[in-house]
Amino acid sequence: MTAPGARRVDRDRDPTGRARNARPRDSSGRPLPSGEAGVERVDEDVVLAPQEALAEAQRLLDGGYPFHAHEVLEGAWKSGRDDERPFWQGLAQLAVGLTHEQRGNRRGAVSLLRRGADNVADGSAAGARHGVDAARLSAWGRSRADVLESGGELGEGGAPVLRG
Repeated sequence: MTAPGARRVDRDRDPTGRARNARPRDSSGRPLPSGEAGVERVDEDVVLAPQEALAEAQRLLDGGYPFHAHEVLEGAWKSGRDDERPFWQGLAQLAVGLTHEQRGNRRGAVSLLRRGADNVADGSAAGARHGVDAARLSAWGRSRADVLESGGELGEGGAPVLRG
């Protein structure tokens, strides 16, 4: 057991001393045992220009990697303009909702899809600046949450279309 206030030395850390989990991850972002093959990871500190972030997130969502898409969208949320943060946060929450769904956590999926839908709707002006139909995407998130909450099955092809 580590004493209160003491720093654990057995944790993976980056050069600045920040805790990082270097273990490989599966397609849902869950850590795998050390030494196992995982999927390529997205840098936790990735920051892309808005159009690049949307394109990369879409590529990852389409490929079935919503956890990884969330990392990209979270980078845009945390580095973006203050007036755009609810929009980017909402996109990241939609991706996390899909991650929970992928992991079989319906309750978490419903919660995150609804929060994400609300934040995307609140950030509709930012969405419009980046070619995202916030009303359509928000409706997608709410609809998906409704189906999951009612116990329905959604099948394959769960990725939302971010632009277009």
